[in-house]
Amino acid sequence: MRTTTPIEELDLYVWEGKADIVERVARCMSSLDVEVIRADDTAVSPQRIAARASIAIVSVSVIDTGALVLRDWQATHGMPVIWVGAAPRDNDPAMYPAEYSHILPLDFTCAELRGLVSKLVAQLRAHSAETAGADMLVAESESMRALLREVETFADCDTSVLVHGETGTGKERVAELLHRKHARYGTGPFVAVNCGAIPDGLFESLFFGHAKGSFTGAALAHKGYFEQADGGTLFLDEIGDLPLYQQVKLLRVLEDGTVTRIGSATPLKVDFRLVAATNRQLPQLVKEGNFRADLYYRLAVIELIVPSLEERGAVDKIALFKAFVASVVGSERLGALPELPYWLADQVAAMRFPGNVRELRNLAERVGVTVRQMGNWDLPRLRRLLAGSSGVQAVATEPAAPVVDRSKWDMAERSRLLAALDANGWRRKDTAQYLGISRKVLWEKIRKYQIFDEEPATGESE
Repeated sequence: MRTTTPIEELDLYVWEGKADIVERVARCMSSLDVEVIRADDTAVSPQRIAARASIAIVSVSVIDTGALVLRDWQATHGMPVIWVGAAPRDNDPAMYPAEYSHILPLDFTCAELRGLVSKLVAQLRAHSAETAGADMLVAESESMRALLREVETFADCDTSVLVHGETGTGKERVAELLHRKHARYGTGPFVAVNCGAIPDGLFESLFFGHAKGSFTGAALAHKGYFEQADGGTLFLDEIGDLPLYQQVKLLRVLEDGTVTRIGSATPLKVDFRLVAATNRQLPQLVKEGNFRADLYYRLAVIELIVPSLEERGAVDKIALFKAFVASVVGSERLGALPELPYWLADQVAAMRFPGNVRELRNLAERVGVTVRQMGNWDLPRLRRLLAGSSGVQAVATEPAAPVVDRSKWDMAERSRLLAALDANGWRRKDTAQYLGISRKVLWEKIRKYQIFDEEPATGESE
């Protein structure tokens, strides 16, 4: 049976140009909770866009008149674009940026429009759920709480920030948080660039932009990353991968605050906050001559270190795992199931994730898909799934843990914990309530005293 995504609380910004499509779009969407806004002469509120799902519908006639520069709308406001044009021009790269695949013919039907809008709404919701739930900065551990305190302290500074951390720890999430919390730049665009994925020969065009006709194929003017980030934040991920000759050009812009498009002689002022991230040791690269010292000092005005997942500990692993699973299964559906099995939480807490949060997320998504399809915590299936993960293999290949001197433990407290766990069927949540402590404190005590699943409450030996 075919299903469609419900459309509600949606804004459609329409640039009709010469196409006269605003009224047609309004008629097609009249039965739905959608507001159609003629955007040709309307100022758009970033706060409204942040609060509601938004899609732009742009006639190619607007491009012809020069009233709208390609890429600018989506780059500035972060919403998907549906291009509307005559059928012969469909997918013409001179008219549509290659990254846009959402195109409607000029004589589109209501069914075609609603179908494409429904598809984009589903994508927006999936991204929103992912960002709000799974990708949030979980901070149950003290190391992450300390990081967030630093973010709060420096978020409203205009100076550059360098974020250090292993691959997959969530450096971009930290950069986005710094952006959102800035009083001035936070209302502007957040432009993220992976410095390790810039094709050779395209650095100048991508970062500085180009004027119309500046080279073969430059049918239209294009804003580079520096201009796109004007009034907001430019996030340069993996800055350590930037070649030396490109580092010089980046430093010049940071010093002068101006850019000149390829094919133009007019310098343009830009104002943005720079946040860079790296998983490499930049001071060592400076010593080796692979990174400019002057650029490093310009970037590292404020330095933040994102802890690895192992440094964050079991409490963050479990909290992240639950958030990721919930984002896949759906909070309402997950709430109808029994609580996360204690053995599953224990195993996730004990696993090693060299890929950090990114690797944990992969495992959680696999678990979430299984739970969603089966409608329950299919224990044999989940045990097989975890048994085949790299994290379990990493634990299995690690050297044996050193012998712990139990004489330093409070054995009376350990016995009380065992008795409380046994009395509550080894359910962590109930045990924490029974003892009048938080689940985090309970987890820390369980790890401290090396209490294993279903360990007898009596008869233990030294």
